[in-house]
Amino acid sequence: MTRLRCAVLDDYLNLALQVADWPKVMDRVDITVFNQPFTSQQAAADALKHFEIICAMRERTPFPRTLLAALPKLKLLITSGMRNAAIDMDAAKEHKVVVCGTQWGHDSTAPLTMGLILELTRNIGRENARMHAGESWQKFVGMEIEGRTLGVLGLGKLGSKVSKLAQAFGMNVIAWSPNLTPERCKEVGVGYVTREELFSNADIVTIHVVLSQRSRGLVGPADLARMKPTAYIVNTARGPIIDQDALLKVLQQRKIAGAGIDVYAVEPLPIDSPFRKLENVVLTPHLGYVTEDSFRDHYSQMVDGIDAWLKDEPKQRLA
Repeated sequence: MTRLRCAVLDDYLNLALQVADWPKVMDRVDITVFNQPFTSQQAAADALKHFEIICAMRERTPFPRTLLAALPKLKLLITSGMRNAAIDMDAAKEHKVVVCGTQWGHDSTAPLTMGLILELTRNIGRENARMHAGESWQKFVGMEIEGRTLGVLGLGKLGSKVSKLAQAFGMNVIAWSPNLTPERCKEVGVGYVTREELFSNADIVTIHVVLSQRSRGLVGPADLARMKPTAYIVNTARGPIIDQDALLKVLQQRKIAGAGIDVYAVEPLPIDSPFRKLENVVLTPHLGYVTEDSFRDHYSQMVDGIDAWLKDEPKQRLA
């Protein structure tokens, strides 16, 4: 049997081969791990043109129609998660590429959201850095979140979990999204409000909708203008859901107190990004799903997916 070549992409932390049973398929497949993002689509095409199998980590490497057309040998594309907006599914079908996914075993984004909220309001990381730098004592005054209002944009699985965590901290939770109903809010135990009320009344706004054509730029200048000057916004969903220019402007002008951002329109976040220069912003490098447990779940299912496909029994097929 001819051996196939498999590319494991964007393994920034060099964990892929450590957390899953790759020897299960190594008798039939040669594995190559890429631990840096590609600098361009052409660089991706040049590097991947000889591979029959590709394992993608979320949307770190996009697969538009043009890239898929440049990969003539590609037969199987496995992505972490059961949805990946960065893959052109129609083009994959046309090129006869089987696309499969992996299931989430745990939800690690909701706790990160609360971590960003706590950092914004209590400055834990900043004070830690000052202590390690030899500063004498405290500098920042914190803000209590108990009794404050959290505005949740999107009340699906993640938004609901964040709501419960916030309630455990004693927060009042309100929610809105384009398709949200009062019945859904009642199920979760949060207040149903209008879009205008959410941005006007929330002390902290947190984003939990899926990126789509409808949600791209969903949070715009008018929404940000309604926020209190003491309010914060947190985004652990996808960068383009918030109008990036509008967000940068209100932060630079200190029209709101600050932001906690884990996701960006361009990832990795460019070194010269103006967001990196703002003192009222907490930045994390898309850590929402970056846990050892999460990677073990996804890479293990990728190995099983390759094995199943080799037996002509593809699992968790998306296209």
